[in-house]
Amino acid sequence: MFALIDCNNFYVSCERLFNPGLRGRPVVVLSNNDGCFISRSEEAKAIGLGMGEPAFKCRELLQQHRVALYSANFPLYGDLSARVMRTLADFAPDIEIYSIDECFLDLSGFGRFDLDRYARQIRQTVEKHTGIPVSIGIGATKTLAKAASRMAKKNASLGGVSLLRTDAGIRDALSGMAVEHIWGIGRRYGALLHRHRIHTALDFAAAPAPWVRRNLHITGARVQEELNGRSCLPLELVRPPKQSICTSRSFGTPVIAKEELQHAVVHFASKCAFKLRREESRASLVTVFACTSPFAPKEKRYWGTETLSLPAPSNDTLLLLKAATLALERLYRRGYEYKKAGVILSGIGSVSEPQQTTLSLFDTDPLPEKQGRAASLMEALDALNFRYGPGTLRLASDCSSGWKQRQEKLSPAYTTRWSDIIEVKP
Repeated sequence: MFALIDCNNFYVSCERLFNPGLRGRPVVVLSNNDGCFISRSEEAKAIGLGMGEPAFKCRELLQQHRVALYSANFPLYGDLSARVMRTLADFAPDIEIYSIDECFLDLSGFGRFDLDRYARQIRQTVEKHTGIPVSIGIGATKTLAKAASRMAKKNASLGGVSLLRTDAGIRDALSGMAVEHIWGIGRRYGALLHRHRIHTALDFAAAPAPWVRRNLHITGARVQEELNGRSCLPLELVRPPKQSICTSRSFGTPVIAKEELQHAVVHFASKCAFKLRREESRASLVTVFACTSPFAPKEKRYWGTETLSLPAPSNDTLLLLKAATLALERLYRRGYEYKKAGVILSGIGSVSEPQQTTLSLFDTDPLPEKQGRAASLMEALDALNFRYGPGTLRLASDCSSGWKQRQEKLSPAYTTRWSDIIEVKP
């Protein structure tokens, strides 16, 4: 048996945790540059605010219902997510963190437990320890647990917990779920299935297996098996290494000056390098891209991208920044208003893997000694930023500039910055 724990309206729940006055009031969290809705309270959903809808199109509705708007505060959300996951890890021997607000628990050895009661105990403990409300779905497979979790969130009478154990209960749950809402199906496959008169999860579970494999390939075949109670997706206790790492942002205001765009690219490359070292990996390819708004007049649109290969795989911020800066030099075109840029690292391998290095006749510094100094420098850089906060120590070229995102409604970093900790006064 698997349990899926899903934090309810997670980003909104994080904002409400430190501002109880928001309870019972419509609340939304906005995407980068305060553009679209990425999290909505139940009250916000009830008045018709759709997921991904641009905020500027709903100004009258927002004012009419006194909706509280917040810029995305990812440091806060990430810290609270870690607290939730640490709490959940005490309830099962194996846990898979699926996303920032979801995780699976393996309940295989819990046959003698009353699982419904145990799930409610988990739910109460998480809310008591972290303040975050969760919904829990339990099923014989991960896909059925996902379906049960959806039921727990949609049906208030279930009290936040849904257990799919009997054949009748599973049939009822699957018959009420549209096929595009099945975990792993999505809109594209959903449209195909609707055209073949497969409208619900129950229809999909009963569809001919050869047809499913032929049209939805191995992914669809596994989902169908899971819906029929045969587990095909084991718990991923160790996350597979990343094949690429990307940091990109849309700018709050268009960037024209090359210097400002370079500041942004340097910042993105620094973040990618940090992520790379955290993965204990090295990259051999550096890609930089920059583009204008897709809604700009045709003659003012531009998408530029450039990829450079490193002489040897590296996770050294200085080396990666040099490559990113050179790539930007090659792709930059004067006269355009850039709306977005990013850096992608690929060709990733573990630091433990032997690497082939291209030596230069003009390099008088022995390579092992140079690598040792660079590794020590990066270790010191990461240690200081971990202890005193991200950005405490950075390169001079990684500085704030006009490219920064618009975050006009950002809440304090209550749990990750000393100056933002709430003070309780008598």
